[in-house]
Amino acid sequence: MLHSEGKYRIGQLYMISKHSHEQSDRGEGVEVVQNEPYEDPAHGQGQFTEKRVYLNSKLPSWARAVVPKIFYVTEKAWNYYPYTITVRCEDMS
Repeated sequence: MLHSEGKYRIGQLYMISKHSHEQSDRGEGVEVVQNEPYEDPAHGQGQFTEKRVYLNSKLPSWARAVVPKIFYVTEKAWNYYPYTITVRCEDMS
């Protein structure tokens, strides 16, 4: 079944949002810092999203004892149908 590019983009944004919501509980999870249209000279129009994924409650107890209370991974993603470029980096505040 073939889908249009517009339907693909809507579906992609929906699934990213749904996954972020499912991973969020007890004040932790995913925080969307930035979500806006973006245009790239090579890939054309797309969507840029920056998220913080808080992971402290996902760590084993021994790691929680030595890792700061606020521990998250920053994810920056540029979504251009049919390509996605994702960069992740850790931050321990």
